[in-house]
This record gives sequence, structure tokens and C-alpha cells, in this order.
Amino acid sequence: MAAGYAELLRTRYAARLLAGTLVGRLPNATAALAVVLFVRAQGGSYALAGALSAVYAVGNAVGQPLLGRAVDLFGQPRVMLPASVLSALGMALLAAVGVAPRWPAYVAMALAGFFTPPLEGGLRALWPGVLKRPDRVHAAYALDAVAQEILFAVGPLLVTLCVELWSAGAALLVINAIGVLGALSVAVSAPSRQWRSAAREAHWLGALRSAGMLVLIGAFFFVGLALGSIAVAAVAYADRHGGGMVSSYLLSALGVGALAGGLVYGARQWPGRPEGRLRLLVALLALGYLPLALAPGVAGMTALAGVAGVFLAPSLACAFVVVDRHAPAGTVTEAFSWLVTTFGVGSAAGASVAGPVLERGGPGAGFAVAGVSGIVALLVLLSTKRFLGDPVTPAVPCADEAVRAENDRNGAVEPGFRAGRQA
Repeated sequence: MAAGYAELLRTRYAARLLAGTLVGRLPNATAALAVVLFVRAQGGSYALAGALSAVYAVGNAVGQPLLGRAVDLFGQPRVMLPASVLSALGMALLAAVGVAPRWPAYVAMALAGFFTPPLEGGLRALWPGVLKRPDRVHAAYALDAVAQEILFAVGPLLVTLCVELWSAGAALLVINAIGVLGALSVAVSAPSRQWRSAAREAHWLGALRSAGMLVLIGAFFFVGLALGSIAVAAVAYADRHGGGMVSSYLLSALGVGALAGGLVYGARQWPGRPEGRLRLLVALLALGYLPLALAPGVAGMTALAGVAGVFLAPSLACAFVVVDRHAPAGTVTEAFSWLVTTFGVGSAAGASVAGPVLERGGPGAGFAVAGVSGIVALLVLLSTKRFLGDPVTPAVPCADEAVRAENDRNGAVEPGFRAGRQA
């Protein structure tokens, strides 16, 4: 398994693109924590911190698909670099003006959220051209999903370290400056500069005119909702079982399970169509979430959390493959950005839903929200199987004759294996 991933990362540009994308996404991964720490340092309330974080999240949800569409139309460097700089300037504005008066802080958060560059979708659009072979792209999607777990574990530690060494305002500036450097590393690379989206049909719906994309968005909203509810329920569980680090034990176990599952999943090729495999993985994910509602002792709960995380990264990795098969030609970055955005919105919704449920039913009921959400995600996929059949040939071909010739030179490409092309 290690040898397979090492071979993938030895491919020219692969390690640079993966590392640059992770570093570039650091501001987005740490925004909620960094904003809370800054607001509290300024004497603001948790309510204000939550409101600012919500503005950031809404801006991000609106901006990601729009910027993804812009990438498909104009290329990666023309969008990624200006967007990363503007997003960083938004956070710098917050650090400069503070939280009084409030309206400049809200403007800063909207700016930072909206212009967060769609690096995650951009990387997945680059993988086919860099790695050439579908089996390697399959492994790269899994490695990407695993790397997210590392990012969300390391990012908060970096923010906390910056606050301890300097200040909460300095943490905002440092983290976002690092993010700009990551985006720069990706955008100036040859694969990013040379990448061009396939020909696309002019349509205001963009990627959303695909019924398969709508199914995926619906299903992964509920997967995100499950994850968001677990994060809140873990805190409530910790309050009843000694507090302290208990919630971090559960969330860390969830992350370790996802990391292990993703590495194993990406290390081999799996038989059958990815659409059917996605339904199986989401079913296993839902089954893993259901026992959390039992809320046993800390040791047992930590073990259950580890098991619950195993199928998260594989489900995401498989979903990326299905997105690539069903996104209309010329909309691949936008399509990936829609999935990422929907997952994030679902996570925020899960945190909101879990709060009232926890007030009434305690931690077990909060974790039950995750199990029910997983089942709903599965039902969405099962009830819409006809929309996730073999991809239908789009009205506008996904590539011209020159691109088809390039694909032939690069080796066999599985049906529906589409993404951008090299110029």
C-alpha cells in the first residue's frame, strides 16, 4: 500500500499539487477557530463570533461554485490567485478593524468567505492530466480525502500556536499569508497553467443541469449533516463524561478511522461501477453512525467513533469519481466545488439541528441525528438509482479530436473518466 502511494507521489508535480492545495486550504480549514479566538480576544461574545463565522460560511457556499465555474471558463491561475489574495485581504481587514463597529467585520467575513479559492475542486480537475491513469486518479482521490483529516487536525494546532506566540490578530494574518503561498504554488505550476476545461454547452445551470449531480448533492448534504451533528454531540457527551479532552478523543478517533479507511480504499482497485460502490459505502457509513446513539463509556465510545469514521474518506473518494462521470462537459471544477460546498453546508446544518436535539434528549439523541442522516443519504441514493446509471453522452462532446487523441496516447480511459485537458 505504501509503495503504491509513494509511486503516485513520485509522479511529476503530484506531491507539489497535493501539498500546495492543502496549504492553500489552511485558512478555510481554520477560519471558524481563528475567528472565535480573535473575537474573544477583542472582547466580543460567542454570539458575535458565531454570527461572523456564519457570514463567512454563507459567503463560502455562494462563492465556491461561482469561482469553480470561473475556473472552468478562464483557467486556474486567473481565478485562483486573485481569489486567494482577496480572501486573505478580507481576513486582514478583520484583523485591522476589529469587531467594533460591527459592519466592517461582517463585510470582511463576507469578502473572505466568498473569495476562498476553489483549490479542492481545482486539484481534482488536475489529477487526470497529471496522473494519466484512472487507477492512479482513484488512489489520488482517496489520498486527497485522507489528507483532509490531517489538515483539520494540524490546522487548529497552528492557529493556537500563533495565538500563544503572538496574538489572535497575528494568527489571522499568518495563516492567510501561508494560504496565499499555497495557492501560488499550485497556480504557477505547469499543470495548472496548461489546464483547460473541455468544451461546454452555454447554460445558466452549469453543472447542476445534470440529474446525477443533483442526486449527489442531495445525498452528501445529509452526509455532511451527520458529521456536523457528531461534532456538537461529542462536546455534549464530554460534558457528561468528565469533560476535558473527551470530545477530542472522539473526534480524533473519527479522524483516525477515516484516515485508515481512506488509505486502504485507495490502495487497490475495486470491481463494479462506482455508482453502485458509492451506495454500498454510504450504507456502511450509515451503519457505522447508528451505534453512536448508544453512548457507552468513554473507552467504548472512542472505539465506536473510530469504526464510524472508517467509511467517510472512501465515500468521499468514490463520490469524486462519480462526480467526474456525471458532471456535464466543461464543468468539472464547478461540479467538484458544488459537492464540497454542499458537504460544508450540510455540516453547518447538522450543528444547528443537533443543538436543540441535545437539549431535549441528551448526547445519545444528538448522535442519533448522525445515524438518521446517514440513512437518509442512503435513501436518496437508492431512490434515484435511475439518475446515477451509466453517464449519458452530453450534448457537447467532452473533448475535441485533439483531446481524444491525447487520451489515446495516455492509455485506456474508463467510461465517463473525464476532466480538463492540457493545452
